[in-house]
Amino acid sequence: MAQELSEVFYTFLITSVVGFILALGRICYKSKCSSIDFCCLKIVRNVDVEMKEDIELANSSKDDENQSKK
Repeated sequence: MAQELSEVFYTFLITSVVGFILALGRICYKSKCSSIDFCCLKIVRNVDVEMKEDIELANSSKDDENQSKK
């Protein structure tokens, strides 16, 4: 019984940590900050390219919706 509880606990813990990391990554992507400093980690990225890709993706999905309505 105790071993089953520990397995459930570890499964829950790992799933929660992975979900938190994925949510954090999504927030960082949508933030559009060009520079992020966290502890000893520094990330610099080109936000202009990502914004252009997001706009192109949004336009292509709108075109797909318009074509499906016709």
